[in-house]
Amino acid sequence: MKPRKKKTEEQKDSKAMQVELEELRETVENLQKEKDELLDKLQRVSADYANFQKRVPKQIADSVGYQKERVIRSLLPTLDNFEHTVASAHSAEGVDVLVKGIRIIYDQMLDILKSHEVEQINAVGESFNPALHEAMMQKSVPGQEENIVLEEFQKGYKLNGRVIRPSKVIVNKITSEQPQQEQTTDECEAVDEDERTGME
Repeated sequence: MKPRKKKTEEQKDSKAMQVELEELRETVENLQKEKDELLDKLQRVSADYANFQKRVPKQIADSVGYQKERVIRSLLPTLDNFEHTVASAHSAEGVDVLVKGIRIIYDQMLDILKSHEVEQINAVGESFNPALHEAMMQKSVPGQEENIVLEEFQKGYKLNGRVIRPSKVIVNKITSEQPQQEQTTDECEAVDEDERTGME
């Protein structure tokens, strides 16, 4: 009886091992499938990324080319008007007619710039702002506020609200030392005169 019991236990163990082995095979097969699927996805993503890398520079180049064409097309009518103005300058009845033609072209250029989100920076009469203005000189003009822009050498421009060129300006600087400086200059002139008299 004992050997039969032992045999039964061995059979049970063998069956359990077979079941476990079958489960392990299934697990391995499932893992292999998952691996193959992931590898396939990775290869597709890799191919998509390679295509994206090739496609993006072309799209950027096409977009830049389109924008250039758009800007150039918008400038052509102004160029035509400028050409007509120059051609008719010889037969113009006077300087006023020529100036009027140039003014029309200037206004047309400003309209084109506005259509491309470009705007002029206000400067004269405004408080000096280093983010918008570049001070080229300082003047002291009585009756004007401190740090007020008095004159503009060169217009500044913004594109989509961002400064692309600051205005070059002259700024008012009120100095309390001005009368003292004048007095010092007078004193220097008096000393120079005394020296000249002494040398004579």
